[in-house]
Amino acid sequence: MTTTPNILLICTDQQRYEALGAYGSPHVSTPNLDRLAGQGVLFENCYVQSTVCAPSRATLMTSRYPSVHGLWANGVDLDPSTRLFTRDLADAGYDCGLVGKLHLGSCFAGRSEPRVDDGLRVFRWAHDPYPGSSENAYHRWLKVAYPELHAAALARSGEHDWDSMPTEAHYSHWVAEETIDFLRSSREEGKPFCLVANFFDPHHGFGAPQEYLDRYDGTEIPDPVTVQGELDGKPPVFTEASRRSYAGHAKGYQEYDAAELAEVRRAYYAMVTLVDDEVGRILEVLEAEGLAEDTLVVFTSDHGEMLGDHQLMLKGPMVYDLAVRVPLLVRWPGVLPAGERRSELVQWLDLAPTLLEAAGVEAPRGYQGASLLPLARGDADAWSRDWALCQYRDSGHGYDPPVHVTMLRQGAHKLAVHHGPPATAREGSGELYDLEADPDELVNLWDDPGSAATRHRLTALLLDVLVAVEDRSSPRLAHW
Repeated sequence: MTTTPNILLICTDQQRYEALGAYGSPHVSTPNLDRLAGQGVLFENCYVQSTVCAPSRATLMTSRYPSVHGLWANGVDLDPSTRLFTRDLADAGYDCGLVGKLHLGSCFAGRSEPRVDDGLRVFRWAHDPYPGSSENAYHRWLKVAYPELHAAALARSGEHDWDSMPTEAHYSHWVAEETIDFLRSSREEGKPFCLVANFFDPHHGFGAPQEYLDRYDGTEIPDPVTVQGELDGKPPVFTEASRRSYAGHAKGYQEYDAAELAEVRRAYYAMVTLVDDEVGRILEVLEAEGLAEDTLVVFTSDHGEMLGDHQLMLKGPMVYDLAVRVPLLVRWPGVLPAGERRSELVQWLDLAPTLLEAAGVEAPRGYQGASLLPLARGDADAWSRDWALCQYRDSGHGYDPPVHVTMLRQGAHKLAVHHGPPATAREGSGELYDLEADPDELVNLWDDPGSAATRHRLTALLLDVLVAVEDRSSPRLAHW
């Protein structure tokens, strides 16, 4: 085992923390990821800093909160001067690459994502499986490898045609193929590597290769978690989102009948199993190439998916655990223990400093996260932060008036402030949950007189946290 490990960061898109057998789900088949969890450390309570792609991914790559890195919403470009953690690794001698999605800038109307100071020698970028930018490497590959399938799907141009491609032509298979190519032949010999492999699944639209849908035939997939009248006690935006998702731009929960919703949930778990198989292929090649013992492997996801729970679909201004809590598995043979779990509250912005510490690279001054390595090794005394923060700033499809939500989790309680004037013309409201008594977050205690002291305590803590996460990284040169 080398003291300077290779790094393989595998990330999915829109995968709920519970959509993994290792997290206790009996409904999804993920044997390869479950095995990875058994070989490393599983973090039970990892929270992302935004519930939508671009702000969350910018936090991963910069170790800064959305309010600091400035990519506050999808469709916003990260400042071109921004330095990603992969640049620091490249400067330290790592061979760095990307396969799949990145989403640190707007990609609408065929636009290619603008690059920042990323340090990525290999850049096999594909924002998603759908027609768009001519720079989409998946479409270039598909057009050459499977021209008939590409032409037929292009002629129909429906989302589902790309989501349900046969396995050998599917986007998730392509991500694994490109990752395997890097491991076998495209990496620079004699250098440690850092490869970021970003899958698009299990993101909507809800489709999968037929063979994976067939695997869930006859499987009992539970109905959405909710209770009658649940939305009556929740912030008004949830009623809007239940009717139409994405601020009116996508199908809402109330537009699905029971059979359609069951099929969506079946397809979601089928996508997860597809990714699991592809991750299994990657890990097999890592072993076959003699790289497994010298490689730090991380598996995670950028945010979750409501999937009908709480009478909501997709994502947006909701900070239920199903949207904001994600899987996090870390394997480093000979350095980290195998088969252990950590219950402490950790955040996505902790990943960059973790990877830099593993590589022996000093974290930049502006980083706001902390390395997870001491905690992963078992030194709980080295971990002092007992809260997690999420910032939604009208970050998905824009609402009118805008929706701004700030979430704070501490201990068994979660506070979500739905901001009012002057932040927005919306009336202020909020959520408060006791996750021990109500782990499904069905009962909102925001207006409960008996919970007033808890609400006030968490609100005061939130104010202090927001001051703590302000950007004060510029050095003070003197007293004046």
